[in-house]
Amino acid sequence: MPIPSDFSSPSRMSAKERAYAQIQRWIIDGTLQPKEQLIDAELAEALGVSRTPIREALLLLEVQGLVEVHPGKATIVKDIDKDDILKLYPVFASLHALATEITTSLILPEQIEKLKMLNARFAESIENKQPYQAMEMDEQFHNLIVELSDNLYISSFSTTIQTHIRRFKYVFLKQHETSTYSSVQEHAAIIEAMEQSDPISASAIMKQNLLRPMNELYKLI
Repeated sequence: MPIPSDFSSPSRMSAKERAYAQIQRWIIDGTLQPKEQLIDAELAEALGVSRTPIREALLLLEVQGLVEVHPGKATIVKDIDKDDILKLYPVFASLHALATEITTSLILPEQIEKLKMLNARFAESIENKQPYQAMEMDEQFHNLIVELSDNLYISSFSTTIQTHIRRFKYVFLKQHETSTYSSVQEHAAIIEAMEQSDPISASAIMKQNLLRPMNELYKLI
């Protein structure tokens, strides 16, 4: 099981949280491949923690559907099912379209400026061929809109679905960089619609922004 040694983890986290965050990232970015066996002793040594927080982290990842735990046998990274793309993205797009419609009526000028800043960083990450950072900037853009909608249910359901989408999204950003520039342009169009207080247009563009990569990614994988 190849584990990189040149990684950094956030400070002020418990051993379980640190293990969970790092293993999740390795699964998302492909360091830990689908169907790969996860050996808790090796993970514990790599992360500098005991085996207990590793096992706790793996149980959390099992709940998320990122790993499969077979007691007494093995724990493996869950395989990617291509058809899940067509199940996840439409629900995710509808949630974010609704959040965008709500937020357009509530957003303040300084929040508009923050969206512009995040989109600029997103574009810069793509230009610099930094797929993971680009994914994070894209997520921050979308998550801010969801947060500003002030709807706990949209936020909660969105977070759950996003966990699975991240694996597909990373493949898309890593292998199909040119198409992601369309997302930058769509983000700019969403911001413009918000500035014009046009919730219907903003919502429609947001939905397109998520359904377009769904179709491209399905063809790619």
